Amino acid sequence: MASPEQNALLEILQHIGIYLGTTVLLVPIAKRIGLGSVLGYLSAGILIGPWGLQLITNAEEILHFSEFGVVLLLFLIGLELSPATLWSLRKPIFGLGGLQLLSTSLLLWGALLLFNFNMITSFVAALGLALSSTAIGLQLLHEKNIFATKAGKTSFSILLFQDLAVIPMLALLPLLALPDAPADGSSVNAWLAGAKALGVVVGLVLVGHFALRPTMRLLAKTGLSEIFTAFALFLVIGIALLMHWVNLSMALGTFIAGLLLADSEYRHALETVIEPLKGLLMGLFFVAVGMSIDFGLLKQESSLIFALVLTLVGIKALVLFIIGRLAHLPRCQTALFAVLLSQGGEFAFVIFSLARSKGILLADTIDLLVLVVALSMMTTPLLMFILDKRAAARLKLKQHAKQTHTPENQQFDEETPPVIIAGFGRFGQIIGRLLHANQIPVTLLDHDPDHIERTRKYGFKVFYGDATTLSLLRAAGADKAQILFVAIDDREQSLALVRRCQRHFPHLKLIVRAWDAEHYFAYQNLGVEHIYRETFHTALRSGGEVLSHLGFSDSQVEQASLRFYQHDLHLLEQMYQVRDQGLDALADTSKRLRDHFNQTLEEDEQALKAYCRQQNNQKKGE
Repeated sequence: MASPEQNALLEILQHIGIYLGTTVLLVPIAKRIGLGSVLGYLSAGILIGPWGLQLITNAEEILHFSEFGVVLLLFLIGLELSPATLWSLRKPIFGLGGLQLLSTSLLLWGALLLFNFNMITSFVAALGLALSSTAIGLQLLHEKNIFATKAGKTSFSILLFQDLAVIPMLALLPLLALPDAPADGSSVNAWLAGAKALGVVVGLVLVGHFALRPTMRLLAKTGLSEIFTAFALFLVIGIALLMHWVNLSMALGTFIAGLLLADSEYRHALETVIEPLKGLLMGLFFVAVGMSIDFGLLKQESSLIFALVLTLVGIKALVLFIIGRLAHLPRCQTALFAVLLSQGGEFAFVIFSLARSKGILLADTIDLLVLVVALSMMTTPLLMFILDKRAAARLKLKQHAKQTHTPENQQFDEETPPVIIAGFGRFGQIIGRLLHANQIPVTLLDHDPDHIERTRKYGFKVFYGDATTLSLLRAAGADKAQILFVAIDDREQSLALVRRCQRHFPHLKLIVRAWDAEHYFAYQNLGVEHIYRETFHTALRSGGEVLSHLGFSDSQVEQASLRFYQHDLHLLEQMYQVRDQGLDALADTSKRLRDHFNQTLEEDEQALKAYCRQQNNQKKGE
């Protein structure tokens, strides 16, 4: 007979199996037919939830647990916000973002008053409903490949402002509950709590600025990737618990931490660790949202709920459409922009939950609002589908045409450098310096913390991490880069990196450094066209220098070097053909081609002597 602990473990494993199995089944189907992964997750939650097959019934507990995915999401958003990026987006973030949030909140407040909600309830509900879903917005931006468009950047700016606006909203809610609070000195406690919260935030900023990078550097030097992973998770969870201890938003703390690490060389490595966990938790979050849809309440109040959903989506889409015109978005992008952010957001659940704990909103009202937000989330993939894929394809082509210039006028985006160099050792440095000197931005990946620390002092943008990791390559911008130069010291890792890029980033032009003929052959087996042997070209140039000091003219040195280079390439090609026939075949091929080369040299020497005799005879005749 199983113990209670074993039964609990079995129940957890059963729930995980149900969640994974259902999402694996429904999400690819939803994405295949063009509805997007979000609707697939929501459908999975409806299917297994209390109003579906009833396989899982504790939707509220799962929703609270999966909200940690939102915390991780804010951490990753902080990592993406370097000061330069934040400054370049300052106008759309604070201008368009502030206009959208203020206009939407006021219109929703007035609309909710017309639905007979009281003043405070309407105000709090309007604040929560005015927020769009960062998870859905970013997911659809990446799925539709429109993040780089003007509509995509404007959407990101507004989502970012909304995420920042959650912080003062959460701080405002306790003030709305003050009239009902006891007057027994609680104001003093409130001041003490505020001072404690301020101290924690200041301490977090100081520790993050002075201690985080040295700590991660020491951990990276251990060479144990699992320790670095453990620290990354400890960092996020620890900060979240610390912020919860002082009654502040956990998302606020992790956002600040991410912001402090945005310029760190360990940013991509942290993204590599956090991104998969965030993805799973956000998927679980959407499943929990689908499970939380109360079809009983929907049946009882169907007219009111559908009216609220239409009002919410309609008001937000109208405001966004007007903002899109004010931002001079192309007409074909404006409708896309309006639909993309027309739903309610995950932070609405956080605001409504806090409002319930402070006694601002009643449980029945929150159940109604949660249902409205969940249903509005389902409308976005459907509306995006209605907008037609061909419109998105035309938009993509126009954007590509707009970004295409002649080589002499080409301008590179600092945020997405066109070149990635994997391995910034003695060989990679030469390539990086050459590109840097010609003002071509480069993303550099290396695994040596000391080397990275020294290199960054000279203005290079270097990041710590294992370049063969797919998630790190995505974070470094491999999907948008043009060229990947492979200069990794480890041969097996370099080949693994090439295979991974050929599979996941086929558009990348691969230029590789080979150590020797065997390494060269391995690259040829993979179909790599641009292969450079590390010591060969340097030795060839050095040999030419020797010839020059021995009296050869520049043209003779160039001719001799070119002749030997062509011979060596021919030798490699012939040896590649017989590489599987054993050492004897390789030796015979090498000897045969060497004899042929010697014969060629002898013929060249005879031709040179004849040329010299001809020149001397001409001089004597003159």
